[in-house]
Amino acid sequence: MQQQVKAGRITAIIWSMFLSGTARAALTYPVLPLSESCIIFNAFRQFFIRKLSADPMLRHHDFRRFWLSTVLASFGEQISSLAIPLTAVLLLQATPAQMGILIALQTLPFALFSLPVGVWLDRRSKYPVLLWSEFLFGVVLAVIPISYWLGLLNMHVLYAVGFLMGIGFVIGGSASQVFLAQLVGREHLLDAQSKFAATDSMARLVGPGIAGMLVQLLTAPVAVLVDALAFMASSWNLRYLRKRDSYPAPSDRHPFREMMDGIKMVWSHEVLWPLAWGTALWQLLFNGYLALQILFATHQLGMSPGVLGAAQTLGGLGVLVSSMLLKPLSRRFGSGRTILIGLGGTGAAWLLLAVIPASLFGSPLLSALAYGVVVFIFDCSAMLYFMPYLALRLKLTPDAYHGRMVSTMRFMTVAAAPLGALSAGWIAEHLGVRSGLIAIAVGGSLLTFGLLKTSPLRDIRD
Repeated sequence: MQQQVKAGRITAIIWSMFLSGTARAALTYPVLPLSESCIIFNAFRQFFIRKLSADPMLRHHDFRRFWLSTVLASFGEQISSLAIPLTAVLLLQATPAQMGILIALQTLPFALFSLPVGVWLDRRSKYPVLLWSEFLFGVVLAVIPISYWLGLLNMHVLYAVGFLMGIGFVIGGSASQVFLAQLVGREHLLDAQSKFAATDSMARLVGPGIAGMLVQLLTAPVAVLVDALAFMASSWNLRYLRKRDSYPAPSDRHPFREMMDGIKMVWSHEVLWPLAWGTALWQLLFNGYLALQILFATHQLGMSPGVLGAAQTLGGLGVLVSSMLLKPLSRRFGSGRTILIGLGGTGAAWLLLAVIPASLFGSPLLSALAYGVVVFIFDCSAMLYFMPYLALRLKLTPDAYHGRMVSTMRFMTVAAAPLGALSAGWIAEHLGVRSGLIAIAVGGSLLTFGLLKTSPLRDIRD
């Protein structure tokens, strides 16, 4: 009877919030006892358990563990993706050219090491590679706050950390993609990618806001420490996976020949090849955008770290929307056209960003809001582009070539990215940051038009 009375009061609270708004509910029931809070918590807990148990993917122990590690790594990555550029721009007073160098060094390892890493991964178990790469991410990131506390932090330290992080992404990122495909199988790959996109949206919703707050209160280098701890926790969690992929059968072929096999396979494929060169041009533009984005927000729009972090959280909302749109769009238009829709959306976002004034309608706050809307459009479109792109290329590749395909595609798509960052930094240094963004927007529009007219993506249904 007592439980029924409590449940009735809880129902009244919820209906009051629903019908009259949270303010009236708070006035009517200003204090909620701990026992009733526990009942509400358990009710929501049971609701989510029922929802999760209905999904066969989420009943998979190893997938849940792998997913949790992805949550931790994504959360930390969102913090450092804002905190490291803010360290350069606000603390070290980096110029546009220096920001271009920083972004270029983060992508240079993809050009240098992607191809040999692919052959290396195809010859060994991916699980230990994944585990240790997550741990080493944390160690490398910890260099930034330690250098700051010792008074040794400068742009050269950031350059070194960026380059080492790039090496980690080449190795760990390739291993992660292949391990996921082996863990869930081809038939569940797109579903798994959608869940990872939703995870990324959660991290983007929470991470930038916390990063902005940490930078505002504790300085940017201290915020990077949170990312280091998140990667170490991700590595620790991976230790509890039950399924460990086995070592592939040893190959007596020379690694160089196997590497060339991967290049030939991508080069001769009617779908993978246009995907590779299209994504290569997009990455060139995207890395130019990364080099200028924080400079534009802080110097042109006058956004503080806290406001910038809040605006960046709209990107997480965009990723969340894209994760909900991905399946219906793929069913309606096919994977190929969904990729083209996402590509066009990113180009539109770059154009909108380039024309945001410093004070929209006389209000800097409206300019910051416009920046957040652009981030929403860009992140939503980028996920609509990359989720079917990642799933499609794995579906089209034989299992024995997965590692070499991923690394070959990474090499082809990111090899020119450092040039994009350096070029954008040079343009911004001599002509202004806004001019650099306009050049990127024009390039994005031309790329979308070129792929729409020449690639076979329009005809791919799944």
